[in-house]
Amino acid sequence: MIPIACPDIGEGEKKAVAEVLDSGVIAQGPKVGEFEQRFAEYVGVEYAVAVSSGTAALHVALLAHGLGVGDEIITSPFTFIASSNAVLFTGAKPVFADIEEDTFNLDPEKVKEKITPNTKAILPIHLFGHPADMGAYVDLAADHGLALIEDACQAHGATYKGEKVGSFGSGCFSFYPTKNMTTGEGGMITTDDKIIDRRSRSIRQHGMSKPYTHEVLGHNFRTTDIAAAIGLEQLTKLNGYNKARRDNAKYLMDNISSDLVLPVQRRDCFHVFHQFTVRVRGRDEAVEKLRSEGVGCGIYYPTPSHRQPLYVGLGYGGESYPVAQKAAGEVLSLPVHPKLKNEDLDKIVKACNRL
Repeated sequence: MIPIACPDIGEGEKKAVAEVLDSGVIAQGPKVGEFEQRFAEYVGVEYAVAVSSGTAALHVALLAHGLGVGDEIITSPFTFIASSNAVLFTGAKPVFADIEEDTFNLDPEKVKEKITPNTKAILPIHLFGHPADMGAYVDLAADHGLALIEDACQAHGATYKGEKVGSFGSGCFSFYPTKNMTTGEGGMITTDDKIIDRRSRSIRQHGMSKPYTHEVLGHNFRTTDIAAAIGLEQLTKLNGYNKARRDNAKYLMDNISSDLVLPVQRRDCFHVFHQFTVRVRGRDEAVEKLRSEGVGCGIYYPTPSHRQPLYVGLGYGGESYPVAQKAAGEVLSLPVHPKLKNEDLDKIVKACNRL
């Protein structure tokens, strides 16, 4: 079975971890600081703050912007649940807006319709590795005095008009094993704002401004030097990984000739294909056929956030987002990861063309 994802951990990562273990400095230490500096340079921002997960990155970024009870934050119903759950963690209210038909990203026009006096932030997601329309979101945030927080958990290295995602507002990244680069588990906040940087560092470590001085209610969202050592090695490979993903995606798009609706890449966007997500009618049957031919596939996300039991219980169940709901019933992700071989790609193409 060709797996839908396959982390690439090599000798460099193993050696780096062994060096950390031998050093005796295992928790948040010098490797974390080095990883933060290197990641900030990669994204093109002044600051980066390493945390324990992508969810923690979202949570901390929202808190660092002072968001909380009584505030509304507009985001997408078609993404992993962590995006809106992070809003709930702060006491603020997630407000959903519908998505674009082709990119699956939050639709700026629908966001505009949702802005109220209580709106305090926009949280677009760069879903599946395709950048959201950041030009529109930068303008909306400026026009309405809103915080702009980018969920870039699936889009390491993606660019919008030549600028990397995570550099337009406060960026949030995940290093879960299936991502374009991994630390095993972990996350990062990126920003050009010194205040957001300082607040994020405090919140991730029990609200400390200096040892044993706690100015705000914080969390233990620290990461480890073990994770940072892996991340430093992975970061050197990220551009190569993304090139392989894009090459694999091109091969699939050039050779799949069935009725699948293939991914798009909008002009001025650099898609890093965290997932190669197609639309297909009769998806359950298609999944069964593909898996019977040894092609792993994934369904991200079969139930939109507003239809999840948690959100139905919070009163969101009656809301309707037709584009997101249609996508949830049709999307199917195919393997596109860098470890695919030519024979794997041919097998995927042949299986798709027999659907």
